[in-house]
Amino acid sequence: MQDYRIEADTIGDVKIPSTALWGPQTERSRNNFPTGQFMPIDVIRALLQIKKAAAQANQELDQISKEKGSLIVDAIDELLKLSDEDLRKDFPLKVYQTGSGTQTNMNVNEVVSHEAAKLNSDIEILPNDDVNKGQSSNDIFPTAMNITASVAVKKLEKAIQHLIDELKVKQEKYWRVVKIGRTHLQDATPLTFGQEVSGWVSMLEHDLTSLKALDESVAEFPMGGTAVGTGLNAAPGFDVEIAKRISKEYGITFNADTNKFYGLEAHSGMNAVHGAMKALAADVMKIGNDVRFLASGPRAGYDELNIPANEPGSSIMPGKVNPTQTESLTMAAVRVMGNDVVVTMASSQGNFQLNVFKPVMIDAFLESADLLQGTITGFADKMIHGLTVNADRMEELVDNSLMTVTALSPHIGYHDSALIAQDADKRGLKLKEAAVDSGKVTAEQFDEWVDPLKMTNIDQGK
Repeated sequence: MQDYRIEADTIGDVKIPSTALWGPQTERSRNNFPTGQFMPIDVIRALLQIKKAAAQANQELDQISKEKGSLIVDAIDELLKLSDEDLRKDFPLKVYQTGSGTQTNMNVNEVVSHEAAKLNSDIEILPNDDVNKGQSSNDIFPTAMNITASVAVKKLEKAIQHLIDELKVKQEKYWRVVKIGRTHLQDATPLTFGQEVSGWVSMLEHDLTSLKALDESVAEFPMGGTAVGTGLNAAPGFDVEIAKRISKEYGITFNADTNKFYGLEAHSGMNAVHGAMKALAADVMKIGNDVRFLASGPRAGYDELNIPANEPGSSIMPGKVNPTQTESLTMAAVRVMGNDVVVTMASSQGNFQLNVFKPVMIDAFLESADLLQGTITGFADKMIHGLTVNADRMEELVDNSLMTVTALSPHIGYHDSALIAQDADKRGLKLKEAAVDSGKVTAEQFDEWVDPLKMTNIDQGK
């Protein structure tokens, strides 16, 4: 038996693996562009959902027969039932292909056409004329981009809120546990660990607010613009019908009442949302590093925090525990920062009526969203949830700090306070000893004025 079949497109005959559901345009792309990662499967599923909604809309608008429309829908439903692994078998194209995503669009059209033939060979379903009716790759692919981006961001927003919730538990639990502050990596005045955590919480809350404010910018549908934005060959109302169905399917409100020329040639919304993800990446990098360093030790570091022992930390050093969840999170943050350059550059390449960097843009965007969602969730569940403080160590460091001398400034002045701190450092004394030795402060006054908990202003409210 032959292991291939012959199909023809407008260029000529093509040999296609005999069991493959794809057609000649997919096969050409598979051979012409073999490099890089596969097109994200979420994009494939979004395209299938769009094709299904398009078939239903075309039926409703009398653009396609009920028999053909129903068969297309049935074929797509069969494909959507498949696992990601099984679905991938017939969607073999790579990200680095035509910049409009045309070949992936045709891959979907061809697979749906062949799946329809399996279900009912008496009704001919053509990839271009039927499955792609009223559509162009130029408007359908960016529509799929916005669908997948919207879904990914919603998942990320939930992960951020989950981390906020876990951090708030620690904020409340350790609200009055005093520790030394640090600025410029040097000792500073005291604060509580709860106050420190509240700063992390606020960072994430600001990031979450920024992302949510941008939700609508990736919920616009260029669908209906067809080739250059004019809507040639798409029935009036086609885009609105599709948006209604896709909104119901994904539980997200998508808007088709948009400027189609903008939707084909620009991806400003996606660029802006990824910029917010980059800001989030910078913030989780800071939070992760703070936890990492405060937990350093346990004998030769800060040793203020105790982190969960999730796995052995070394192949040679027995008993070692490492901040692996932080390492995963911060590596992901670095990748997101790199992806932001990709998305920004790709977004800038909207030449005339079409941006032709679409596949690499959505691939980078989805990778960033997925990396942040996964590592933030892991950080919340496997690091922050089990995090505890070493209160004795925190008290020891506060007691040994020289910067609590700041509380003396209002009473004896900045200059004399500085001299006391310098003398204590030079002679290796506790601050109280040096203060009393200076003759500027009595022991009773020192105890009254230098109260680390009062210095945090903790009782002035959260």
